Amino acid sequence: MKIISAVFLKSSALAAQCPPTNLPEFAFIGRSNVGKSSLINMITGVKGLAKTSGTPGKTRLINHYVINNEWYLVDLPGYGYARISKKIRKDWEKMIQGYLKTRTNLKCIFILVDIRLAPQPNDLKMMERIADQERPFVIIFTKADKLNKNDLAENVQAYRNFLEHEWEVPPVNIVTSSATTFGKDELLTFIKQIMNS
Repeated sequence: MKIISAVFLKSSALAAQCPPTNLPEFAFIGRSNVGKSSLINMITGVKGLAKTSGTPGKTRLINHYVINNEWYLVDLPGYGYARISKKIRKDWEKMIQGYLKTRTNLKCIFILVDIRLAPQPNDLKMMERIADQERPFVIIFTKADKLNKNDLAENVQAYRNFLEHEWEVPPVNIVTSSATTFGKDELLTFIKQIMNS
């Protein structure tokens, strides 16, 4: 798949405020600072389309982008960021859960995971929550460029081994790097396959 156009559409504080469900939708979610915005900019080829920040918790709303006038790419607020109030954290969780429950056009959720880290409890909890709602999801390993080739292969295999032990059918996973564009073609091909299925 080639991305010809990628345009920011709107930000929503509630699922009910999201755009009409007239196009297939693919959502990105992950822990704060995992690299969601950077990955969006990388796969669309539009620098600065999604606002990046060194400060965790930058994305606080549900952000919709229209890709090729054919599908929505959605950036959801990050989770696991400690420096916010309990009320804001609760509001974010309510917002995300409302989104997951109501978007009938949602084709797949991409859970972004920092490949440098061992499986994190809040990532695993999110996977279970999405699976409980019978929503399809894929794990996107980010920041592959931060590891050398051997360490990357070891970490990916260790994570896959863990998933095979925990899940009857392990989720699909794709390794990416926003810095080098590694994994871009694989991710876009996967999206195209789902749209054509």
